[in-house]
Amino acid sequence: MRFYFRLVLIYITLAICPGTIWGQRQTRVASFEEYINKYKSLAIEQQKKYSIPASITLAQGLLESAAGNSRLAVQANNHFGIKCKKEWRGAKIYHDDDEKGECFRAYKSAQESYIDHSKFLSERTFYVSLFKLDIHDYKGWAYGLQACGYATDKSYGEKLVRIIETYELYKYDYTKYEAPEPIIDDIYEIAIEPSEKKEWKPTKTNWRRRIYETNGVHFITAQDGDTYESIAKEAKMSLKKLLKYNDATKELRLDTDNIVYLQAKKKYAAKGYSTHTVRAGESLHGISQSYGMRLKTLYKLNKLKEDYRIKPGDVLKLRK
Repeated sequence: MRFYFRLVLIYITLAICPGTIWGQRQTRVASFEEYINKYKSLAIEQQKKYSIPASITLAQGLLESAAGNSRLAVQANNHFGIKCKKEWRGAKIYHDDDEKGECFRAYKSAQESYIDHSKFLSERTFYVSLFKLDIHDYKGWAYGLQACGYATDKSYGEKLVRIIETYELYKYDYTKYEAPEPIIDDIYEIAIEPSEKKEWKPTKTNWRRRIYETNGVHFITAQDGDTYESIAKEAKMSLKKLLKYNDATKELRLDTDNIVYLQAKKKYAAKGYSTHTVRAGESLHGISQSYGMRLKTLYKLNKLKEDYRIKPGDVLKLRK
């Protein structure tokens, strides 16, 4: 009876106060965006020094500190929920977490918290495996942090990925602070290919696109309104070749930030990436694009039929 009474109250609240709930959501978004703008430079700096993706640092800061509004963040500048541990000799604050009255680290500033977070991950053996991942593999880092025991929340990795993708934090992993730098910075253009047999190489003239590299293959990210046809025309490249490079057809729609390769993808994924566990919403084409490997090879390695539909939990081979 009590359950049904509560259910009725919920429906009444939703009916009377939809604007309040919407307003709360808008407030949360504004709070997250304010936090990102305030601390993104700190996250990028930590990426440069410690090779931890800026997207991961920001996502953890947002999640652990409730966008800087948690008691630990407000009273102790602790943005990452790091507990004291035996080696800690600094200031402390006590807070109920997994157990009552647990000891947490306290800092003089948010910057100290960000630095200590980087040291905490880079100096502890629990997280060694994470630093073998590609700096752009935010999903690997997110689920890896969960697997390595950073938090007891079983959906910790999923929450980090959701924050990164909702607020497009992955774009901060591609910055001028990163090593190595993008292949060409500032202003550049794709050279006209004198022969279909020759590989495309970038030349610095005046094509305003930022060029990146993964698995040794050059790529750009699609912008709003891009199509394969428009990119091929802008790049002075044959549409047929561009589609072949991306295992695509002319009708395939491009979404903003989709990867578009300007060279032929490699046969296999880069060393260090032997398998991929499929997550909800992924496709074989999308996976092949993420790793810079040929779609045909992905099918062949895993002995898949053309009509096979992958499902969450499938483990795919990426290399022999």
